[in-house]
Amino acid sequence: MGKKVKKEVEPPPKDVFDPLLIESKTAATVVLMLSSPEEEVLAKACDGLYKFASKGDENKVTLLGLGAVEHLYKLILHENPTVRRNAIMTFGIMASNQDVVIHEFATLCLAHMAVEYTTKVQIFEQGGLEPLIRLLGSPDPDVKKNSVECIYLLVQDFQSCAAVRALNVIPPLLELLKSEYPVIQLLALKTLEVISKDRETRIILGENEGLDCLLKILETNEFSDLHVEALAVLGNCLEDVHTLQLIQQTGGLKKLLACVGVSTVPDIQKNAAKAITKAAYDSENRKILNEEEVEKCLISLLEVDNDEVKVAASRAISAMCENLASKRVFGLQGISQLVQLLSSDNEEVKEAAVTALVNLTADSPSNASAVSEAEGIEPLVNTLSAQRDGAIANAATVLTNLAVQEPFRINIQSRGIMSALAEPLRSTNSQVQSKAAFAVAVFGCDADATTELRNAAGLGPLVKLLHSKNEGVRRNACLAVTVCASDELTAVELCRLGALDILEEINLSTGHKNKVSEAALEKLLDNNLPQKYSQMGYLSSSNIITDGFYDCGQIKPGVKLLSLEELSMQELTDRRAIIFINAKPREDVLAVEEKAQDSSSEQTIMSPISRKSSREKARKGKGKKEEEKMKEVTQIVSKVQDEINLENSHWLPPPDFILLDYINDASRTILPLTTTREQVVALAQFVADKMGGPIGRDKLHDFSWELHISEIEFELKCNVVPIGKVKKGTFCHRALLFKVIADRIGIGCSLVRGEYNRAWNEVKLVDDSPQGIAGLLLPPQEFIVDLMFEPGLLIKQGSAKADQYKHVYFGKICQDG
Repeated sequence: MGKKVKKEVEPPPKDVFDPLLIESKTAATVVLMLSSPEEEVLAKACDGLYKFASKGDENKVTLLGLGAVEHLYKLILHENPTVRRNAIMTFGIMASNQDVVIHEFATLCLAHMAVEYTTKVQIFEQGGLEPLIRLLGSPDPDVKKNSVECIYLLVQDFQSCAAVRALNVIPPLLELLKSEYPVIQLLALKTLEVISKDRETRIILGENEGLDCLLKILETNEFSDLHVEALAVLGNCLEDVHTLQLIQQTGGLKKLLACVGVSTVPDIQKNAAKAITKAAYDSENRKILNEEEVEKCLISLLEVDNDEVKVAASRAISAMCENLASKRVFGLQGISQLVQLLSSDNEEVKEAAVTALVNLTADSPSNASAVSEAEGIEPLVNTLSAQRDGAIANAATVLTNLAVQEPFRINIQSRGIMSALAEPLRSTNSQVQSKAAFAVAVFGCDADATTELRNAAGLGPLVKLLHSKNEGVRRNACLAVTVCASDELTAVELCRLGALDILEEINLSTGHKNKVSEAALEKLLDNNLPQKYSQMGYLSSSNIITDGFYDCGQIKPGVKLLSLEELSMQELTDRRAIIFINAKPREDVLAVEEKAQDSSSEQTIMSPISRKSSREKARKGKGKKEEEKMKEVTQIVSKVQDEINLENSHWLPPPDFILLDYINDASRTILPLTTTREQVVALAQFVADKMGGPIGRDKLHDFSWELHISEIEFELKCNVVPIGKVKKGTFCHRALLFKVIADRIGIGCSLVRGEYNRAWNEVKLVDDSPQGIAGLLLPPQEFIVDLMFEPGLLIKQGSAKADQYKHVYFGKICQDG
């Protein structure tokens, strides 16, 4: 024989074997293979056992004796899906054996495995529900118990929950309620509670007289340990009008409420309240519950010494309030108890109680009065500092419900509501933000309220809410700004905090702009006229200029408008003068002076002139020469400023007695004129006379008003100049003075800023000689008032001459055409 040829190949590693195909015809050997670490071996072993068990009941019993169940149970949770599937299939086939022992072990294993979600899915996919439901009728109580427990765990998944209805699970479950074993009854009730959340299942339950079974359990004292679960099932059933009507007709609803009334078990009371809550979501159900006087039951539950019961009862009351008859009953009997719960240490109780009060007081003045009579206002204000967002938001809502009635609104304001709202405005919860902002709008309707919010640093958070991405929050914040901006100091502060810029940005957005945001911007500007005139260059006839107004020229977008105090503190520069208005009466100035003198007996403020002589000079000032008058004014300005500094009080601009005299003179000479036209013409001539007289068009460039203003600034060593000091004024100064005096004596006019220091006034007048039908009342026409060239000339708006008055090109005026 010749030698065999050996191939030159690399030998395999010594510690590795080639895969071995293991086959066995012995069941015991295959069961042992279930302990193998090899996944392929496990899968094939399970598959082999499945085929072996499917050949007959005798084989199934054999596998049980060999301990296959214990190994298979472990493999049900194996990470390999094939192993898992084959193990479950083997379990399923073994469970079909009629032997009770097999059923007991199989259902026990399935019950243990059904705890895991992934295993639930596999049991369902392998058709495990049907044999489990069939085994509910087993004569063995252990099999029943294991089967119903497994079904209870499986129906937690929506797929199984929907499938059991088709498999007719209700009759066998109801049959289990008659079991002598409480654990089986309990599991049956728990299963019914889960599946009865489905409306179709509830119908089947009623058709199989399941409601009677549940009510009998509630009526039987020896079943008291099942009452909680029975109520839970009934709670689901009460959601359907048909079912509730059926229970009412058979007297079951009275029995149910009576059971709750006599029970002292908190879980029963709580579940009963929850059942009522579910039912009360339907309007027809609310009518039925009201007919059975469910309100008495709920009010009694509010006084139970258990927080969970109080919460459930409060929520049921909230739901029942949708029925007006119930709402009236609760208003008469339940509000005082709910108000008491607002002081609870339990935050959930507090939230549930205040939520009920929201629904009770909505559109119900009588219930709002009941809350006030129960002394509920103070605890409601205190609830604004609760720990739960829902409690805070609902407390704000109840307070706004009460504020519809003026006496309650005043009462609430006196309890510091605006200070209490400052913190909710800082919340990160959109519901709290929205309700708090709306409450600010409701209660911020007077100066004291807005001052309180301002002092509590609440305006900053309110302004931030204007940036909110939530439409409701943004809208209510705009509404709050609209209301608060009615106060001038608050309007100024809101502008300082950036509200104006944000509102302008909102109103430029087509998606965010609305009527409320537009109103907020308009109100903010209308109550901060220096900002409005500097930014918009326009004041309407309804924008009345008051003391403290100042004109610092047009400001660029995004540039912050400094306050008059800040501007007055700046060093003298060559910039445009700031013209301010302050026609305080002499008496007011002297009162401040007197107060300052009283506050310091050691310091002489008015040196070297005595107070008496200063008062005399003030009274006689009007008849003095202009030089003496100006000297006296300067002296008094200095004294008043010293007094303010001494008291360290809020800064006030110095008085302008010259302007005060202008206003008094105009009131005396112009007001008696019979027509508005005559008054406008006379006032125009009056203003022009005080500001340097008429200026020829060709002489305008020689009118050295800039030098005059600079001299005043140098004299005062300040950029801020009182308008009364200006004796040579151009368009912008004359138009401002005209508007100031017109506002004081009741002549309606607007102030419009143009370019190159141009400004003008517009008035509306009825034409004295209307053309057309005699006696026809024509609408008023707009005129521009000439204050420079022909003082008193009224130029019709829109005419070429009006355009010439308004505009200047390259520093030169337009010539008449």
